[in-house]
Amino acid sequence: MNDIENKPVAKTIEPIRDIYFHVHLVSDSTGETLVGTSRASCAQYQHGLAVEHLHALVRSEQQLEKALVSIEGYPGVVFYTLVNPERRNKLETRCSELNIPAVSILDPALATLGRYLGAPMSSEIGAQRTMGTEYFSRISALDFAMSHDDGQNLDGLANADIVLLGISRTSKTPTCIYLANRGFKAGNFPLVPGAPIPEQILALKPSSVKSPLVVGLISSPDRIVQIRRNRITSLGDNPNTQYVDKQMVRSEMTTAKRLFARNNWPVVDVTRRSIEETAARIINLYQDRR
Repeated sequence: MNDIENKPVAKTIEPIRDIYFHVHLVSDSTGETLVGTSRASCAQYQHGLAVEHLHALVRSEQQLEKALVSIEGYPGVVFYTLVNPERRNKLETRCSELNIPAVSILDPALATLGRYLGAPMSSEIGAQRTMGTEYFSRISALDFAMSHDDGQNLDGLANADIVLLGISRTSKTPTCIYLANRGFKAGNFPLVPGAPIPEQILALKPSSVKSPLVVGLISSPDRIVQIRRNRITSLGDNPNTQYVDKQMVRSEMTTAKRLFARNNWPVVDVTRRSIEETAARIINLYQDRR
């Protein structure tokens, strides 16, 4: 037998294919906590495509039974936040019988807090959504963001926590809305080629903590052109305009960067950032200044 015959045969490795799987989110409240946790976890598995089943406001035996029927019909992973011990036990028992993993995602955090504080939890459903001062503060911030969007009510920007500047399609509006949901009063102003910067904007001084934090949003010209073209296509407008000309966009961005540098306004590059990541960076800048 020669050397060639003695050599092991190389095995062909099959590529990992996308796998669809079911995720059931069972909550006695709105399910927002579950949705966020589930999506953040599933995002770490690039070849797994989650089919999400949200069972929110499960506060009766009938509602729980409906969720269990869905879980049995579409087996997968169960994440839950249930305060009622009887319904928790019923869900866990049924999932165990079906050999389906069920995880109470808040239990580790609650147990740690309980040990640290030396006190029992209140077992109040949706306690984080009580309509107190924080809730109404967020509603007020959302109202502020909508009434100070895209250059509206310039005089009122002096009362903002954060003011965002940027050329068209740098995600100013969605970022303001996200910041408002976090309780920050945010407004924005669009930088338009050839249009002067209003005195109300130039009067916002970064040196004063009483003045709103002004943040410039920038992005790569290629990314801006891509977003603008998609926008024009969706509206059915003529795509052959200076609005999507790469040289014009590059000029707009250069002018914006010079404006930000001249006024010592911090800059956040949104090219590869999600809205949440952009907002988190802005909040860090706001807290650092204070």
